[in-house]
Amino acid sequence: MIDIKLIRENADFVKENIKKKFQDEKLSLVDEVFNLDKEYRESKFRADNLRSEKNKLSDSIGILMRDKKIDEANEVKTRVSEIQSEINFLEEKESLLEKEIREKMLIIPNIIDESVPLGKDDSENVEIERFGEAKVPDYEIPYHADICDMFNGLDKDSSGRTSGNGFYYLMGDIARLHSAMISYARDFMIQKGFVYCIPPFMIRSDVVSGVMSFAEMDAMMYKIEGEDLFLIGTSEHSMIGKFKGQMVKEEELPITLTSYSPCFRKEVGAHGLEERGLYRVHQFEKQEMVVICKPEESMDWYNKMWKFSVEFFRSLNIPVRTLECCSGDLADLKVKSCDIEAWSPRQKKYFEVGSCSTLGDAQARRLGIRYKNEKGSVYPHTLNNTVLATPRGLIAFLENNYNEDGSISIPLALRPYMGDKEIILKK
Repeated sequence: MIDIKLIRENADFVKENIKKKFQDEKLSLVDEVFNLDKEYRESKFRADNLRSEKNKLSDSIGILMRDKKIDEANEVKTRVSEIQSEINFLEEKESLLEKEIREKMLIIPNIIDESVPLGKDDSENVEIERFGEAKVPDYEIPYHADICDMFNGLDKDSSGRTSGNGFYYLMGDIARLHSAMISYARDFMIQKGFVYCIPPFMIRSDVVSGVMSFAEMDAMMYKIEGEDLFLIGTSEHSMIGKFKGQMVKEEELPITLTSYSPCFRKEVGAHGLEERGLYRVHQFEKQEMVVICKPEESMDWYNKMWKFSVEFFRSLNIPVRTLECCSGDLADLKVKSCDIEAWSPRQKKYFEVGSCSTLGDAQARRLGIRYKNEKGSVYPHTLNNTVLATPRGLIAFLENNYNEDGSISIPLALRPYMGDKEIILKK
């Protein structure tokens, strides 16, 4: 959510930002908010003046009563009662206007960074840099589900019976690899100075609306029937929600956290679920990094965070590249974002394994997270980045560490989590 002062003082700038995101249907919201805010401030100004008048008149009643001017005192009491009625009406009006303004403000997209390339959708994202050599071996790399089958590691028939499409059983060495990657990701971030956290896996609606847009919520979140609770789609949601309504101490900034959670997503849309494999599923696990910092530090943290992800994947022999997300591909709360994509030697192309984003002060405004400095109360900036989301990360690992004889090499960094094995052999 942007600062309403932007609409009061530079509505055209806000409209231009909406156009850059190719959301022209939202342009009218700016004028609507401007007019509602004007009406709200006029109402508030009138109510404040009436309160001042009421206080003065109330003070005079005692003097009139003391001087035995009963009739005049009663007239003043009547006027005070009339003023109070109008104040009550104005307060109710302010409350309704405030609610309407907030609802519209939540839909207006955040101001994107000036460095973000313009584009309508993810097809216009811009490659930034590649890390590691994207090799295609002279032997065939099987489809990842087939690799898992070689190790008796994937059972989607049983999960179809228990849960339906979009779920899976991981078994044996494949399940162990999955867990080893998560454990390694946890320790990798702890060594970077981040505090490890396991958050709640369900959050209330006021937290959901504080961390994401309504469109994202409808497309992603599972709601618990009969309760004000949603299953999280990423631990960033509950991690940022941890500070809802809090005044953070300035000396505690930056707050750097790394969190583990299972994640649940509807995966509604054109992509659909993957029938046989693990690329797009309803349930996965994730190691996340979250930073809450001073506004002037957020871009430095953004660049540190995506580099951590690159370093993590390279330590597992996985070539990656970074893509700058264009304006039309940015979610409404994001200021700037880049995707980390892993190389698929089977498909001979890259695919997304993570995303790093800075959201400016949008989430802090929505959730009422602040800190105080010498200038007063300030909204901090929030950032998030995927360390590892798996089984998608597992797919990248299997393809890039698959050997011609069907075995899987275990990189040095992962061996402590795999019983010091250097290789696993197919069944």
